[in-house]
Amino acid sequence: MPRASGPEFEARVAALWSAIVEDDPPRATAFFFPLGAYEQVKDVAAPAADWRHRLLAAYAADIHALHDRLGQIRKESRGRCGPDAAQPERPPAGADQHPDRSASGGPSDCEPRLLGLDVPAARARWVEPGEEYNKIGYYRVFGSRLRYEVGGASSSFDVKSLISWRGEWYVVHLSAIK
Repeated sequence: MPRASGPEFEARVAALWSAIVEDDPPRATAFFFPLGAYEQVKDVAAPAADWRHRLLAAYAADIHALHDRLGQIRKESRGRCGPDAAQPERPPAGADQHPDRSASGGPSDCEPRLLGLDVPAARARWVEPGEEYNKIGYYRVFGSRLRYEVGGASSSFDVKSLISWRGEWYVVHLSAIK
């Protein structure tokens, strides 16, 4: 069973987040199920073409759509942060400050900040060969949540499906199974 922790996992999650924030899908390729693995796992005609033209293309489209959605959320949060926001009381000298926030409640509050990816390990299950057009088995989990914060408000995006390869989780469907 893959673990949803560790430096490699966290780096892949950060790459996905960066791709969404910057609207740059190639940044998130490291967190997408690898082509070589797909060719070994799936029992479909022309697996490389299916991976590129269906799965990877849908992943890129989902990243663009999530970027646009994040942009809307940022616009909506502008009243809670930035120069026009009500200024919070200054903490006493020496008080701990959140590392991503300015003492004045300024612009850094408006920047989207990754909180983490919650993978519901209790929902993960082993998929037997033949169940999902696969030649070999793997673990699959539905319903992970990519959590973030903008302007002091927490929210999340759904990550539809992760599957395992060599003990690591990878996205195979981001926003929808296509």
